[in-house]
Amino acid sequence: MRVEPCYVKQHPPMAEDYVGHFSRVQELFDYDPRSHDVWEQRVRFLDRQSGPRADRHQLVQALSLFNQRIENAPEALAAIRSLEDERTLVVVGGQQACLFTGPLLVIYKAITIVRTARQLSHELRRPVIPVFWIAGEDHDFDEVNHVYYLTQNLDIRKIQVDHPTGKKTSVSRIALNRPQWEEVVDQFQQSLMETEFKGEIVEKLAQFAGRSTTLVDCFARIMAWLFGPQGLVLVDSGDPNLRCIERPMFEQFIAWSREMNEALWNGKRKVESLGYAAQLDLKEGCANLFVDHDGERTLLYRDEYGGFTDKKGHVRFTKQELVDLAKNDPVRFSNNAATRPIMQEFLFPVLGTILGPGEIAYWGLLREAFQLFEMKMPVIVPRLQVTILEPSVQKQMQTYGILVERALADVQYIEQKKKAWLEERDALHLKDRFDQVTRQVVELYTPLLDLVSDIDPGMRDLGKTNLDKILKNITFLETRAIASYEAQFETALRRFERIRQNVTPMGKLQERVYNVFTYLNKHGQHWLTELTEAPLADNRTHHILYLS
Repeated sequence: MRVEPCYVKQHPPMAEDYVGHFSRVQELFDYDPRSHDVWEQRVRFLDRQSGPRADRHQLVQALSLFNQRIENAPEALAAIRSLEDERTLVVVGGQQACLFTGPLLVIYKAITIVRTARQLSHELRRPVIPVFWIAGEDHDFDEVNHVYYLTQNLDIRKIQVDHPTGKKTSVSRIALNRPQWEEVVDQFQQSLMETEFKGEIVEKLAQFAGRSTTLVDCFARIMAWLFGPQGLVLVDSGDPNLRCIERPMFEQFIAWSREMNEALWNGKRKVESLGYAAQLDLKEGCANLFVDHDGERTLLYRDEYGGFTDKKGHVRFTKQELVDLAKNDPVRFSNNAATRPIMQEFLFPVLGTILGPGEIAYWGLLREAFQLFEMKMPVIVPRLQVTILEPSVQKQMQTYGILVERALADVQYIEQKKKAWLEERDALHLKDRFDQVTRQVVELYTPLLDLVSDIDPGMRDLGKTNLDKILKNITFLETRAIASYEAQFETALRRFERIRQNVTPMGKLQERVYNVFTYLNKHGQHWLTELTEAPLADNRTHHILYLS
């Protein structure tokens, strides 16, 4: 295995500038990630911070209960206990609880969290633990209920599990029944090719699914299996024990709802004044909090009377009623994309947070919101981005002169290379010959149209119709001839398609489509361990992982 850096332009543009031209976005963030003493700056702030903080002992208890339940490794449980020490800091990042961990980018985020925490613990000479925040409070089930794989016929297929009730409730509360788990494990097993590693993988996934009720349960167990021995602590944002700790912050979100929304709109205006599109969908009067009502996660808005309501006005609370609800039943509350980072900051002493490009862009709106609660946005570290090239794909790319950097920069590049390769081998020059015949037919037929129209003007339309039929027949013959000719190169064309489906499946980066078990099944786990421990050029660049 070897890993090489590769430049891939970031999207959205704000993420590109955060990585490469920080001076353009410095008004939006509290820390310059390239500053030589940025981590010391952050430590000094955390050590003297006067803003609201969660009780560490209660946090340790809640984390311990959850991580013991998902059978996390002893190293992770030890990391949790270290939070009792006021000197212990945290590197955190997170993602939704996707089926069987979802796309590869989830794995790369976990690797970045582990790597960054280990590096900073060494540099700062104080405990820094890695924490993965599972967004179990989110309710978009369709975002997390599936996984993609590539078939032997080079088709991309989806395995998914259906919502058992259809209710818009947090993923951590959506219980799947046993037949659903058994069916999805069976489908996943069938998607994996026969290898020396398949038996263990299928057995593990069946065990995890068998002990799980929700996608959050299964996701957490898999992540604990893969990264628990490296100390990765898992936290479910929808954990009822966590909700009780978050009670004081929910009360503050209610009390400062108007000011919070103003801060977000100010952030949006600042982002747009710098020429970027705001990546957070802000709504007028939004309270940036959800409350559980009749089993559904309901977004709250401020009303004209100083109270709170849902969008349709069916659910209403006075401000005091909502504060009382937060005090007495905090489990009914959950955060949205704007309040989650601030709640995360309240719960943990966050040294740095690991974000993908889209997340970096929406965090650009949040600086003033953090300040409202006497907080500073933590240091943002771009997550590791990787494209895996297996040995057979590497060989085929070399054969056809396909450069991975070009393929990642332009999704049309591989198709263009294929067409150029075919044209070089087209000794008959079929396309040119058919184009020539088409031109000649038109040239010969046009005078006939003029002639018949002199005899009867109505015959010109008939002649045009006839010409169109002739040209369509020529096109049909051309298509069939080219298809027959290309059939001679069927093996080569399949190789081009295999390269495309491996490097840019569905026109996206590989890490946004395929699942880690595709590669664990074929190559074992050693490459995952090596990627977690190998020295890398920079998180701010894409990396090509050449498997051997």
